Amino acid sequence: MDQQLHFITFATRDLDAARAFYKAGLGWEPLMDVPGEILFFQVAPGLVLGLFDAEKFDQDLNNTTATSGVSGVTLSHNVGSAEDVTSTIDALVAAGAMLLKPAQAGAFGGIFHGHVKDPNDIVWEIAHNPGWKINDDGTVVFG
Repeated sequence: MDQQLHFITFATRDLDAARAFYKAGLGWEPLMDVPGEILFFQVAPGLVLGLFDAEKFDQDLNNTTATSGVSGVTLSHNVGSAEDVTSTIDALVAAGAMLLKPAQAGAFGGIFHGHVKDPNDIVWEIAHNPGWKINDDGTVVFG
């Protein structure tokens, strides 16, 4: 199997709240929006974030697993400066996120970051990581 990932999909207990947060609050444009079912956002070349109504998500898994929320996962968004971390977190909170950790120096890796939780309990890390770089070919460099 190629080392690629094309979709990240989360069971979403309130699709309307997700739509309001990501579309109206953050200004993201959906790639596809099927009311009452699923919402897709293209987040990188060849990578889509899906927010799938939790009940329909469970049906898609043949009802073998009850999805009650996302746990032990963060979506991370890197920005250009410590000031951008603070302003982005402020914008997310204004769009309906719950502040989990205010912008501050990180305990690991020399970053400056903070965390918020979206209306469906998906945790977002907003970070300034001076060692993070994306090359022209899309490869990521740490260091």
